[in-house]
Amino acid sequence: MITIEPLEVDGIIFTAVSVELPKTTLLTISNDVGYIMCAALDVDIFNEIPKLQERNVVAGRAMGVRTIDQLLHAPLEKITNASKEYGWEVGMTGKEALLKIS
Repeated sequence: MITIEPLEVDGIIFTAVSVELPKTTLLTISNDVGYIMCAALDVDIFNEIPKLQERNVVAGRAMGVRTIDQLLHAPLEKITNASKEYGWEVGMTGKEALLKIS
């Protein structure tokens, strides 16, 4: 099942997406600037492949989360190089990162 819902974070609307997959759930919260996600996806690819570096993707990843609420409150364990331009840092919560791109 795929669930797409608006998510209000301190009065700002983001889009929350949950994709139920076999033995895992893919979670993302995004706006038109960037997104945070669970560890089911790889952030490193945007930092390591030159063609993808050119895209300046703003993204962060949290480990061990199973719900959108957990994703909001978990520390980001990886971020893209482009996200640093918005003040993102490893260890900040998903909510803190999202508010920096609002």
